[in-house]
Amino acid sequence: MLIGGNAPEVDLVVVLLTTGVIWVGSILLESSAERLSAHYALPAVVQGSVVVAVGSSFPELASVVITALSGVFDMGVGAVVGSAIFNLLVIPGLSGLWARGDLEANRTIVYKEAQFYMLAVSALVVTFALAVIYIPVPGETLVGEITRPLAVIPLLLYGLYLFVQWQDVGDHNVAGADNVPVAREWVRLVVGLAAILLGVELLVGAVESLGAAYGVPEFLAGVTVVAAATSLPDTIVSVRSARGGASVTSLGNVLGSNTFDLLVAIPVGVLIVGRVSINFAAAVPMFGTLTAATVILFIFLRTDLRLTRAESWVLLIIYLLFVVWIVAETVGVTDLIIGI
Repeated sequence: MLIGGNAPEVDLVVVLLTTGVIWVGSILLESSAERLSAHYALPAVVQGSVVVAVGSSFPELASVVITALSGVFDMGVGAVVGSAIFNLLVIPGLSGLWARGDLEANRTIVYKEAQFYMLAVSALVVTFALAVIYIPVPGETLVGEITRPLAVIPLLLYGLYLFVQWQDVGDHNVAGADNVPVAREWVRLVVGLAAILLGVELLVGAVESLGAAYGVPEFLAGVTVVAAATSLPDTIVSVRSARGGASVTSLGNVLGSNTFDLLVAIPVGVLIVGRVSINFAAAVPMFGTLTAATVILFIFLRTDLRLTRAESWVLLIIYLLFVVWIVAETVGVTDLIIGI
C-alpha cells in the first residue's frame, strides 16, 4: 500500500531510506546474476543485456505496476522514460569516468543492442500513437487509452529480442563455472528482488506525497526523482562492471535494461490493470529527448568503438541540462510539455 500525506520532511527521509533499500537489493541482485551467468556460460553481451539488465530493471517494472494499480500511471511512465534518459546519459558517463581508460564497445553493442533499442523506442511511440488515434479519451486532446491488445505489440517485439539473444547463446560454446552454489545464488537473487520491490513501493508513495505538497505533476516527479532512484541498480551494475574491465557487460546492461523497460515494464502495467490513459502531448517531448540521447550515445560509441572521458563528460552535461529543463517546466519558466 502506498503511503502518503506525511510531512514533507518525513517523505524526504523515506525517499533516502528507500533508495538505500534499493541499493542493497541491487548489490545482491548484481552479484548473484553475475555468478549465475558464469555458471550457465552466457556470453558477456547476453549477461549484460538480458540477465543483469532484466534484474536491475526490476525497480522500473515495480514502479509501473505499483503506479498503475494506484491510479498514478503517469508517474510510472515518467519513471520509465526518465530512467531510460538517465541510463543513456548518466550511467555511460559515470562508467566512462570510472573505467581504467576508455570504455570499450564492440560491433555487437553498436549494431545489435543500440539499433534494436532505437527500434524499441519507435515501437512504443507507435503504440502510444495508435492509442490516441483509435481509442481516444472523449473530451480530451491527444489523450488515448492503451488497452491489452495494444500492449501486446511491444511485448512481441521483446520476444524477437529474446530470440536473437537465444541464437547468440546457441553460438557461444564455453563451459560453465562448476564452483557456483546455484541454489544459494538463486535465493540471493530473489531476496534482492524482494528488497527492491519493497523499496520502490515506499518510494513511489513518498514521491507522490511530495508532489502533492509542492504541486509537482506526477509525470515530472516520475521523470526525475523516481527515475533516478530506480536507476540506482543499473548504475551500480554498470559502473562496477566498467571498473572491473567488463565494458561490454556495462554497456550491454544499459541498452538491455532500457529495452526491457520500454517493451516490457510499461506493457505489463497495462496488462495488469486492463487499460490506462496516456497523454501523447506530454509523452512526445520526453521520447524526443530520449531519441536524441540515444543518437548521441550511438555516435559516441560508433566513433572508434569506444567512449572517451571527454565524451563521458559531455553525456553528464547533457543530462544536467535536461534536469534544468525539467525544473523550468515544473516552475513554469518554460511550457514545452503540454498537458502535464
